[in-house]
Amino acid sequence: MSTEITPFRIEIPQQQLDDLRNRLDNARWPAPLPGDGWDTGVPTTWLRELVDYWRTDYDWRAAEAQLNTYPQFTTEIDGQRIHFLHVRSPEPDALPLMLTHGWPGSVVEFLDVIGPLTDPRAHGGDPADAFHLVIPSLPGIGFSGPVTESGWTIEHIGAAWAELMRRLGYQRYGTQGGDVGAAVSPQVGRVAPDRVVGVHVNGPGPIKTQQLDEEELASLTDLERDRIRRIEAFMREEYGYIAIQSTRPQTLAYGLVDSPVGQLAWIMDKFREWTYPRNVDPDKIIDRDRLLTNVMLYWLTGTAGSAAYVVYAQAGTWGAPKPNSGVPTAGLVLAHDVAIRRYTEVESTITRWNDVDHGGHFAALEEPVLLTDDIREFFRELR
Repeated sequence: MSTEITPFRIEIPQQQLDDLRNRLDNARWPAPLPGDGWDTGVPTTWLRELVDYWRTDYDWRAAEAQLNTYPQFTTEIDGQRIHFLHVRSPEPDALPLMLTHGWPGSVVEFLDVIGPLTDPRAHGGDPADAFHLVIPSLPGIGFSGPVTESGWTIEHIGAAWAELMRRLGYQRYGTQGGDVGAAVSPQVGRVAPDRVVGVHVNGPGPIKTQQLDEEELASLTDLERDRIRRIEAFMREEYGYIAIQSTRPQTLAYGLVDSPVGQLAWIMDKFREWTYPRNVDPDKIIDRDRLLTNVMLYWLTGTAGSAAYVVYAQAGTWGAPKPNSGVPTAGLVLAHDVAIRRYTEVESTITRWNDVDHGGHFAALEEPVLLTDDIREFFRELR
């Protein structure tokens, strides 16, 4: 097995961009359903407007140039190509930190925190809080895709991330992540507890999906009971995408890989549901160009199917108890998310917990300053 680390640069052929434009120009649209609201899925009127912007105003070459300002690399781990950004701080004593995105995100999630985390001196912060950043693309997503082998569970990804940090020569480092990254980041601590100095997660797990008895429910705070109610609503109203992706990812992939409008709609549905506040269109919360750049990483690499397969085909692992690594762990819970400390503490050694009354599931995109500050404060005592 090769352990070589190879420099990587994004260079999308113009032919692919011309093909995308042609598909957008000739998209076949469904008729709006009655009311054309979000309750039945992404509204046709709203999506048409976003697609018009994608066709006429969005500039992939500008996004590509921005991404290429950061050093990128690929390496092979267990037969899988892994793509990652490796942005070293100008501060020589910076702490290495691995940032892991989730689904339907990508490394694009972290663009607004790279500068403040690597070079706090240039962003009004304390240079003692600096980090060297390693930001991998999850197996199967973007330039880490597609996958050809099964078995990329959270446990496997955690072991691969520990191997990546070993290859980069980092002996002491922290981990951070949200969504899938909130499961992977603690797992790296379980794999390498002697090297991981701390784990910071936004929207930490595990999430309590089992029905609670009256006594346990009565022991919860009002905030915790609200989170239980929202978990129950999610299981009733939103679980469909998990059911499809975890059972028929290839069938779904034919539509998403062939239709950019379909790929956009599939991802925008989640951004609308998981940004905060929920009743505001996602492009009013997150910049349109950033949303589209994230979608472009899925579209240009044709990884809708492998992203679904890797992220959700975790047979037998969801809900299974995980051992507590003993690594100090911080939980940042923004208003959209539903983590409850007492359940998280079963698997993690919580030393910092911050409930916030605003912000959504995509912390790095929605609340980059808040996330940066929380990461800095947590790791300040662990360096």
